[in-house]
Amino acid sequence: MVLLKEYPREYSVLAVIPLSVFLQYQVGQLYSVAEASKNETGGGEGVEVLVNEPYEKDGEKGQYTHKIYHLQSKVPTFVRMLAPEGALNIHEKAWNAYPYCRTGECRPTNEYMKEDFLIKIETWHKPDLGALENVHKLEPEAWKHVEVVYIDIADRSQVLSKQERRLFTNFHRQLFCWLDKWVDLTMDDIRRMEDETKRQLDEMRQKDPVKGMTADD
Repeated sequence: MVLLKEYPREYSVLAVIPLSVFLQYQVGQLYSVAEASKNETGGGEGVEVLVNEPYEKDGEKGQYTHKIYHLQSKVPTFVRMLAPEGALNIHEKAWNAYPYCRTGECRPTNEYMKEDFLIKIETWHKPDLGALENVHKLEPEAWKHVEVVYIDIADRSQVLSKQERRLFTNFHRQLFCWLDKWVDLTMDDIRRMEDETKRQLDEMRQKDPVKGMTADD
């Protein structure tokens, strides 16, 4: 899993999970995305699913999603005070061709940052214990500037000090803790769950109170 950041460094994030990298982890990942989305949605904030459909392009097949993340309480107070309307609503477009996944766009919905803000995440799921280097086969000049970050889902120390590390750590910790809820599910079960989750998220944003992780946690 590589978190690419253009301001100014790139990060390679390695999370070792005691699960099969094939169907077992894929089901657990999608189940956890749906549950985590519900845990973060309410009070007009959280996750809005616009599109969730199969895609096939240039020999690659998978699931395409287009979501909006409404992040008002998820950022520090001073940012909320300075940001114009709509700047904290982030569009995400992702192509999940598991075991390779990429989030190709993550941008604000308005013209505030225009092309100056982009998060791109590319992920490879490999049957490995974290020893595999340069999984995306970056050029040597680019790889030498990459900082490798190891995620231990059992560790509660300094790994939580940064937002990105906290996000990856919490997600994979929840995935493992929810194992008994998803271990017997099939991909058909997951797709039905995603359809129901989309409907639930729309209701939660309107009816539920603000909930989930905030910038001040």
